[in-house]
Amino acid sequence: MRWVNRQPRKGERLLLGSLPILALLLLYLILAAQRHAANPMDKVLPLPATMVASLKTLIFEPDPLTGQFVFLADTLASLQTLGLGLAISTLTALLLGLVLGTLPPMRATFGPLVTGIAVIPPIALLPILFIALGLGETAKVALIAIGISPVMVRDIAAHVAALPREQIIKAQTLGASSWQVMIRVALPQAMPRLLQAVRLSLGPAWVFLISAEAIAADVGLGYRIFLVRRYLSMDIIIPYVAWIALLAIMMDVLLTFLSRRCFPWAHGGGH
Repeated sequence: MRWVNRQPRKGERLLLGSLPILALLLLYLILAAQRHAANPMDKVLPLPATMVASLKTLIFEPDPLTGQFVFLADTLASLQTLGLGLAISTLTALLLGLVLGTLPPMRATFGPLVTGIAVIPPIALLPILFIALGLGETAKVALIAIGISPVMVRDIAAHVAALPREQIIKAQTLGASSWQVMIRVALPQAMPRLLQAVRLSLGPAWVFLISAEAIAADVGLGYRIFLVRRYLSMDIIIPYVAWIALLAIMMDVLLTFLSRRCFPWAHGGGH
């Protein structure tokens, strides 16, 4: 059988997907062991035991100044900011995407504006947001929303605009208004695409969050990473980066599960 026609089963997919990760972990352990054999005080590639000890302190021992458990406080602060940004972006993408995709006059009027905003590097707006909104959470949430909303809006609008014209004609033949076409025809078919758009926006959203926390924050995963980098504390940076990656993966898996569970017809699972 040609490889192009081979479809791995679920167990095979898990095995094949884990192989590159295990290979990278093994490579790291080999390189770390070599560096520590040459220099026991090496900080660039800390050994797993060192990372576990440092992370254990952040997880189980309260900070002497604030009394907070640092790892938990950082995680909750970042997830709260990220969640608000994603929620605002998702709602904005759904509403504007439906309007622009269903109504050609609205698309002709506001489509260029959305496109113009989408091509602006969001990080370039960060100083403006901090000046206008202050250094609190509002500016960070706004950066995430501005960074990913326009791209999501364009994606949903293009998907809705590409729906078969026959569906809209049939709905109008049955007496549907523009509002009813939007709600009864476009909305159900836009929802799976919306979840896919959120999945694709998770990476940029994390980038904007970490960037904002690195510049102005007193708690958060990004803040902690950039705080300890001055001490070359790779034993904290690497676990934090791995934790961010794990959180992103779990969010992606959850969105995939919701899409398949709520809209099986969009994944070839029936009608």
